[in-house]
Amino acid sequence: MSERCNLYELGEEELRALLSKWGQPAYRARQVAEWLYRHKVSSFDQMTNLPAPLRDRLEAETRLGTIEQVGERLSSDGQTVKRLYKLPDGQLIESVLMEYDDGRRTACISTQAGCAMGCVFCATGQMGFARHLTDGEIVEQAILFARLLESEGDRLSNVVLMGMGEPLHNYDNTMKAIRRLNDPKGLNIGQRHITLSTVGLVPAIRQFADEGIQAGLAISLHAATDAERSKLLPINERYPIADVIDAVRYYIQKTGRRVTFEWALIRGENDTVEQGRLLGFLLKGLLCHVNLIPLNPTAGYDGAPSDPDRVAAFQAALGAHGVSSTVRVRRGIDIQAGCGQLKADLLKRKKRSA
Repeated sequence: MSERCNLYELGEEELRALLSKWGQPAYRARQVAEWLYRHKVSSFDQMTNLPAPLRDRLEAETRLGTIEQVGERLSSDGQTVKRLYKLPDGQLIESVLMEYDDGRRTACISTQAGCAMGCVFCATGQMGFARHLTDGEIVEQAILFARLLESEGDRLSNVVLMGMGEPLHNYDNTMKAIRRLNDPKGLNIGQRHITLSTVGLVPAIRQFADEGIQAGLAISLHAATDAERSKLLPINERYPIADVIDAVRYYIQKTGRRVTFEWALIRGENDTVEQGRLLGFLLKGLLCHVNLIPLNPTAGYDGAPSDPDRVAAFQAALGAHGVSSTVRVRRGIDIQAGCGQLKADLLKRKKRSA
């Protein structure tokens, strides 16, 4: 018997073609899609307006997703949930749901199992690359959190492609997933409520700008000179800062959207007043905002988060150049919410018990 297909992998036309092959009228595809994305059902029995023979065939020949939850942690303040999922081939990925006082409910989801970028302070980068996720595996992470929220009378409002992996390295599947997340017949998340984070893959940033998608763009910068950035992000050797900034200017020109620069503040490394001045000079006049993030420590990196006084001095130096910034509230530190940390912890425990 052939492997059951994952319905989350099928676009609208593919779903229609499958059901047409089964002799079903076109409207059945619309009904199935509504159950998948609007009602977010977890079993075929819940698709109550479908005839029983069709539900039985769907049960026998298709699947409602493929990822299995194998771990979960809830932060002490109850506002951050981190989940560890196992894929059919045994790979592990992570997703995080963050609830904010202003009503935002943000899912931070993965696009790859592992990551090839090798950023030294990132737990995912430390474990290497396994494979790309399919568009269905990307979307399913958001659906699972949306289902959880709706069971509590709430809804998913934002999606950030900032979990495990580099979204632009998995370009085609990431674009398919964004369109599925945004589709009014899909999860119906507004494009301006979807953000893609990248370490700066220059050709892909330019390609993304040409897509005509109004999703947000966040750039993991973390240093204002090539010498310093290359120590933290090896990809900088291939795409230096000047090329990244040129690509960002192109994105802004094409979309009219403000770009966010992510800056993980590492005590004594990139949190000095001089670094703040250099960053301000680099970004002055650019339609952008800087997200300052005190480092989320990982076992594979010795750096420590900046203390509040150093953060304030850095921010003041940046502001002197007219560059806006905010200090991100550190979420889920007590549950290792940084991407890759829960997987790394599980693998470490398995190794100890072996």
